[in-house]
Amino acid sequence: MTSTNKAPQHAAVVTGASSGIGQATARILAAEGWKIYAVARRADRLDALAAETGVIPVVADVTDNAHIAALLAEVEISGGIDTLINIAGGARGASYVGEAKDEDWDFMLQANVMGTMKMTRAFLPMLRAHGDGTVLNLTSTAALASYEGGAGYNAAKAAQRALTKALRLEEVGHNLRVIEVLPGLVHTEEFALRRMGGDAAAADAVYQGVEKPLVADDVAHVISYAVNLPHHINLDEIVVRPVVQAANHKLLRS
Repeated sequence: MTSTNKAPQHAAVVTGASSGIGQATARILAAEGWKIYAVARRADRLDALAAETGVIPVVADVTDNAHIAALLAEVEISGGIDTLINIAGGARGASYVGEAKDEDWDFMLQANVMGTMKMTRAFLPMLRAHGDGTVLNLTSTAALASYEGGAGYNAAKAAQRALTKALRLEEVGHNLRVIEVLPGLVHTEEFALRRMGGDAAAADAVYQGVEKPLVADDVAHVISYAVNLPHHINLDEIVVRPVVQAANHKLLRS
């Protein structure tokens, strides 16, 4: 007699889902049968993604406590999640410390660090109760090595990495799997453009001459692999770079 039992469906909140790596991750996991709550601030982009993939769009700012509370309530009513994927973040500016702009640093620390903390804090009780929960945080190789003009982003991603490492130690008793993915150079539609304040020429220069940089789908496939592994397997830290980027400071350009 053939069993009709099916493995339980995975469910995840994916932040930063309106573009780039977050959008690619939501799309790939949805195609793999996951129930996805796609979270971002831009309703039009989320609605388009939902129409394409069937994800559940939720407009929310991950630094806003009221928005997070509403998101948590919606997820609870709909059956909960077993996985939280914190991708929302980003860089602003390329100023040296001597010319640092408060607003750039405030954005980076709020989006990358406080947003990750607030989302994780809100969903921890649900993930603990599940028994086989996972938190995946997207940091950056900027957390591993500082560079000129990158101090604000270096600081934010290093703090997010420290948060992630502490969380793994704190939650092992609750069988919580904590994964960190640290991409190097990834060519996405908005990351460099936003960092450079909309200066398209400056954004294009970041990738100029780089053959086969990583793209959003590349990182999303790595994320998918990590969260789809049997729960007892934890890929603690995954550094992913294009082959032409041997290190943060070693990037071949044609």
